[in-house]
Amino acid sequence: MNLCVFCGSSIGLKPEYEEATKQLGFLMVKQGHSLVYGGGNIGLMGVLADTILKNKGEVIGIIPDFLLQREVGHRGISRLEVVSSMHERKKRMADLAHAFIALPGGWGTLDELAEILTWRQLGLIQQPVGILNTAFFFNPLLDQMQQMVRDGFLQKKNFDFLIIENHPEQILTSLLQSE
Repeated sequence: MNLCVFCGSSIGLKPEYEEATKQLGFLMVKQGHSLVYGGGNIGLMGVLADTILKNKGEVIGIIPDFLLQREVGHRGISRLEVVSSMHERKKRMADLAHAFIALPGGWGTLDELAEILTWRQLGLIQQPVGILNTAFFFNPLLDQMQQMVRDGFLQKKNFDFLIIENHPEQILTSLLQSE
């Protein structure tokens, strides 16, 4: 199964973020899953790709040309596809993915998660979408989403399809059960 993972181009300030990312990568290889991701060699993206490669797994990166020109593309992965835009990147990752997981990250991660949740809500994709809530990083965002439901801006069924787990093994199990 190809798992598309959205995550930060930084490792963050808490060691739990890097530890959970490494554990997720190890478990993905152990369970026979390939990684589809943004193609970077920095931050949690680089940690995840390197962990999977170290354990002999497959890594498919999708990166826009302008980011590759900034020398943030991971040149050692199984396959690196260069696209022309951020939108094309997200579309290509979605085309390759059997499921999605968001790890801690910044604006880019939030953008990718929001777009894929919107696509799922609109029925453009059917793949499961999960959040790995390491060290409760996503709690404020999840609170906001629940506020959107309470105030009538998000249907409960569209919040309920989101899989939320705190540990790598739990997110993988839940995603597999929902497929």
